[in-house]
Amino acid sequence: MKLVRYGARGSERAGVVDAKGQVRDLSMLVPDVGPAQLSPRTLAALAAIDIERLPLVEAGARLGCPIANVGKIVCVGLNYRDHAEEAGMAVPKEPVLFMKAITSLSGPNDDVQIPPLSEKTDWEVELGIVIGTRLKHVKREDAIQHVAGYVLANDVSERAYQTERGGQWDKGKSYDTFAPIGPWLVTADEVGDPHALGLWLEVNGERMQDGNTKNFIFDVPTMLSYISEFMTLEPGDLVLTGTPAGVGLGQKPAPKFLRVGDEMRLGITGLGEQHLKCAHN
Repeated sequence: MKLVRYGARGSERAGVVDAKGQVRDLSMLVPDVGPAQLSPRTLAALAAIDIERLPLVEAGARLGCPIANVGKIVCVGLNYRDHAEEAGMAVPKEPVLFMKAITSLSGPNDDVQIPPLSEKTDWEVELGIVIGTRLKHVKREDAIQHVAGYVLANDVSERAYQTERGGQWDKGKSYDTFAPIGPWLVTADEVGDPHALGLWLEVNGERMQDGNTKNFIFDVPTMLSYISEFMTLEPGDLVLTGTPAGVGLGQKPAPKFLRVGDEMRLGITGLGEQHLKCAHN
């Protein structure tokens, strides 16, 4: 099942994607697609609905972040060996964790704002995990059952803010629109194995990233169990799982970064695509 939220920013409504790729309105059945709708029981009830009987949404309607009321965004850094190497950093022995601000969330086709005076805004295609049930001190073998589904994510990053301004990485990760999510929240049963998904990203039509989640250093159960040692993960929380090689910082012979007017296109197997234009703040 592919769940969406459609409509103007701040006024999104719940929707579901039918077999033909059309969005149908769910708002008469659920108030939104958020923490309360991500439990196994509610997802099972939604999956039993005859989608074809739901009203069609007008083609071209804006899609927002497919999860409402996200509590936090937890990110795992350097989770692909090739990306760690291109960044000139040691391959981690434990997952590297950082956070993105909730205000960075945006839709899959919304403009990405380039911060004033930014010179090093970068791209990172990533698999996002959507939490369905609470995790706290969860064993690795039990972790996957807490997943409601998966999303396509772009962990947009300002590298100077991230590494040259002192303090934590969060500075470079949290600007408004730096977390485009979606188009869909695809339920775990439809995704199947999250460790067999191709992911890619293009800038102005040039393929920059081309990886596969089979190359994770830390797999999904390991990441979730590890994070749950340090913080409780609640329904609706997002976990971003790292990016493969090919980011702007790692380009040879010299880094390449995003400029106003640049366009990104990215996707993950079964999770759809994003089309993003870089714009002034």
